[in-house]
Amino acid sequence: MLRLWKWYQNCLATHPVKTQVISSGFIWGLGDIAAQAVTHSTTKPQKHDEHKELKINWKRVATTTMFGLGFVGPVGHFWYEGLDRVIRVRLKLQPNSFRFVASKVAADGIIFGPLDLLVFFTYMGFSSGKSSAQVKEDVKRDFLPALILEGAIWPIVQVANFRFVPVRNQLLYVNLFCLLDSCFLSWIEQQEDAAWKQWFKSLVSFKEEGQGG
Repeated sequence: MLRLWKWYQNCLATHPVKTQVISSGFIWGLGDIAAQAVTHSTTKPQKHDEHKELKINWKRVATTTMFGLGFVGPVGHFWYEGLDRVIRVRLKLQPNSFRFVASKVAADGIIFGPLDLLVFFTYMGFSSGKSSAQVKEDVKRDFLPALILEGAIWPIVQVANFRFVPVRNQLLYVNLFCLLDSCFLSWIEQQEDAAWKQWFKSLVSFKEEGQGG
């Protein structure tokens, strides 16, 4: 394990972007496999499907892997590097101070978090062959529940990240949690019109009607 860690650190030092891209793709693909397994185990089987075995949708795994390769890896790498540079150099905040960490957490939650969710659900919709109208409906259905549920967890994760983890390893730290996050997002997307998501959607519709009145 120590040898693997040293090898990864060496790759990160010599080829940072390539290393983050490949590791992100691998982690997101693995997360989708886990999400399919969770969905299979939690879905109430029909009588004729009681002993139905899990069949991995490898096309979906490949699609999710491409999201990690094409978006999370490269964008995440430059986001964390750039965020640190802006907060530390332009805003001149003391590293590891309360304002330094709070500013990073706030920026990450307000900018990168929602963008990541929006791109993920939009990309997964178009990749499955859905029309623009269908993708729009799926995003309206999935975005808010995911944003609220992730918003309760990621700030805590990122406080530890920005406070204790060196910038060079921050995306690695995030990638470890992304194994769970990719599983969670894939599970959210696969839940389609689950009752609890309909509740979120009805809540938004109620607020829009109230504002319109």
